[in-house]
Amino acid sequence: MTNETINLTDSQKVLVVEEAKRRKYAYKAVIASTVGYAMDGFDLLILGFILNAVALGLGLTSSEAGSLVTWTLVGAVVGGLIFGVLSDYYGRIKVLTWSIVLFAGFTGMCALSQGYWDLLIYRTIAGVGLGGEFGIGMALAAEACRPNERARMSSYVGLGWQAGVLAAALLTPLLLPVIGWRGMFAVGVVPALASFFIRHCIGEPEIFIKKSKEKRQGNPFKALVSNAETIKASVGIAILTSVQNFGYYGIMIWMPSYLSKQFNYSLTKSAMWTAVTVVGMGFGIWLFGQLADRFGRRPIFLIYQVGAALMVLGYSQLSDQYLLLIGGAVMGMFVNGMMGGYGALISEVYPTEARATAQNVLFNIGRGIGGLGPLVVGMIVSLYSFQIAIAMLASLYVLDILATLFLIPEKAGTALE
Repeated sequence: MTNETINLTDSQKVLVVEEAKRRKYAYKAVIASTVGYAMDGFDLLILGFILNAVALGLGLTSSEAGSLVTWTLVGAVVGGLIFGVLSDYYGRIKVLTWSIVLFAGFTGMCALSQGYWDLLIYRTIAGVGLGGEFGIGMALAAEACRPNERARMSSYVGLGWQAGVLAAALLTPLLLPVIGWRGMFAVGVVPALASFFIRHCIGEPEIFIKKSKEKRQGNPFKALVSNAETIKASVGIAILTSVQNFGYYGIMIWMPSYLSKQFNYSLTKSAMWTAVTVVGMGFGIWLFGQLADRFGRRPIFLIYQVGAALMVLGYSQLSDQYLLLIGGAVMGMFVNGMMGGYGALISEVYPTEARATAQNVLFNIGRGIGGLGPLVVGMIVSLYSFQIAIAMLASLYVLDILATLFLIPEKAGTALE
């Protein structure tokens, strides 16, 4: 105990102890939420890596193998909506535990599948469990933190996805030849179990406990359209998440193919480009949180949106292999760095009784529309060229800028409702 602490009055000592407890809870909540979101990225990327092995082992056609990814994402969207609402009614930790048990159980069942249909069912239900992680984790992190650190803490949750993606990219080539695709599904259960035990030690946020004692008003979906101001914010946030996801999936799915055809990139070089770009994305998410807590949400969104438009357009003009690698990291920083701002922004716009619902509904709208990115880019590439497709992606960020200027409110530093 320091001399400063000894000299404090009893009331001041109580405040110091309370602050220490609050910070300890906040760190545990953020770590738990980050691990959960890392689990999402880890599982989805592992599935992508082992699809060929699964198809070979079970005798699946290419369309059947591809549908496993599609239905996992469909399940995730459905699960996001269901678990978001349940979390607003019954509690963040309790419902996250339900979602983890559902995900872990059916991911494990995938390792025992005997054919296409039972595997498809297992993957879809596992996706439902997976879907609750983002919104509930973001709500939990935001509610556990002080207003002046909310964007930073929320951005750490967004970093979880990048960590999960990198872990899957590094582990799958090492483990798949040894334990096979069934073993890889079993490995996918491990992060879920870790997340389960971490969350088992955390209670509900104070603000949720306080609000749950009050009389609940209607259903949480209505809070997204409760008045003109909220409707405007909901539309604006849906545009932001849609453009960001559209650009992310459009670029990450098609860029390796573009580099291979245009510059004869080998599989190793394409993998290196992907890894460097993902690292750039992670840095962008971290930096967004740091800046948004200091300068507000809207200014940093605008900087990233302008940066994304310029970098996407400029990247299509590069030809030097080293500039392509470095440029990929910088482009990734702007294109996906905006993930660092959604958690704080959405948490500040909507009340506690609808916060997790808002997070999952608005982000899943973006994920659903963004999922069309690879399809649209592919159509434009086949009809015109990759440069035209890139220009189209860059132009979408103009829509993002307009949405931020005219629809998004600035509530940085305010107490949560």
